[in-house]
Amino acid sequence: MTMLARCTATTLALVCVAASLAQAQAAQPSPSDAAHITKVRRILATTPLVDGHNDLPWYIREEVKDAPRDVDAYDLRKPTSGNTDIARLRKGMVGGQFWSVYVPGEVKDSGYARIQLEQIDIARRIFAKYPDVFTPALTAADVRRAKASGKIGSLLGMEGGHAIENSLGALRAYFDLGARYMTLTHNVTLDWADAAADVARHGGLSKFGEEVVREMNRLGMIVDLSHVSPGTMSDALTVTESPVIFSHSGARALTDVPRNVPDSILARLPKNGGVVMVPFVPGFVSQKVADWSRAVDAEVDRTRKQFPNDSAAARRAMEAWAREHPPVRATLADVADQIEHVRKVAGVDHVGIGSDFDGTGNNLPVGLHDVSTFPALLVELSKRGWSERDLRKVAGENALRVMAANEKVAARLRRERVASNKTIEELDGRPPKM
Repeated sequence: MTMLARCTATTLALVCVAASLAQAQAAQPSPSDAAHITKVRRILATTPLVDGHNDLPWYIREEVKDAPRDVDAYDLRKPTSGNTDIARLRKGMVGGQFWSVYVPGEVKDSGYARIQLEQIDIARRIFAKYPDVFTPALTAADVRRAKASGKIGSLLGMEGGHAIENSLGALRAYFDLGARYMTLTHNVTLDWADAAADVARHGGLSKFGEEVVREMNRLGMIVDLSHVSPGTMSDALTVTESPVIFSHSGARALTDVPRNVPDSILARLPKNGGVVMVPFVPGFVSQKVADWSRAVDAEVDRTRKQFPNDSAAARRAMEAWAREHPPVRATLADVADQIEHVRKVAGVDHVGIGSDFDGTGNNLPVGLHDVSTFPALLVELSKRGWSERDLRKVAGENALRVMAANEKVAARLRRERVASNKTIEELDGRPPKM
């Protein structure tokens, strides 16, 4: 979930509308693309296309205003208002999907655990409502079996370690409910891990944070390093015995934003075996979009200070600014550039796809507007010279390898050690703040 990618300020209404109107369909393929299209379809007929991050459960919870949390009301057999429905998933040839069961780190009053359980419930009700389409999956082999039966292997990915509320017992309970990765943080620094979008308090992971990683390894829950600070990335790579993922992160060398992965971390992935799953979030894949977004934020701050008590004047000022600074667009080519950079630095075995569909609004890259467009990205890579073998890796084989490796390590670690009963008070010498 990319909360910062959403246009929420009222003064940005015109900018949001303009961005939505600017969304264009990709150009129709030319006859010269036919061989690449045939190649990609052949690949995806047998290799599951595995997407690392789709926020459909949160979209159903929060964005469907007339029927929040109502899985039956949001009919995936019909065209939907979001980026995901069954017809488009079929067109996109999706074979495996990590469905994000996201919980905001900023919401504390109602308790993280209740919201987390509700999100898992929404996802599981989606799978149950469409058993001819979705098969719940817990392992890499489950995803392959789902693909072979013409279904989508459906996995749960927790987004934000705040949901465990500093409890390794809660972590194990979520694993038993089907969660197969956990993003260590979202946008908020925790009592035990620094986030990319917040103040660093630990220099990475605390001692308890390291124990969280070790217990995830023992369980077979993949450590997801999207949203965390570089210090947390580095500490996790030092501690983990299993390959990690970045479920939806780009390359900071191409787009300099805190959410992306520095080259120094990419260079460590071959030893770890992990995978960076490149997102379709415009501000993470295009420096021009990131710069425009920063300019919008700066102008909003300036306008609010200039008109602190006159919202109408502030809106008129923002509208005038927006006419002079129209939204810029990311493209499918920008996403392909990100994938190629990860391949260049980390190697082809360490790159995948993590769209963030239904979590980043509708101002998506031109050519990657919904779940039907995954094959177009692989066609672009094919046109750039990618071999069939390497396209299979980025499509899903790398992600499935990481899953299988985590399962293998977990099987060994469960023989070697019992579940950890360590607490944050014991390891970090202070009481939890949650």
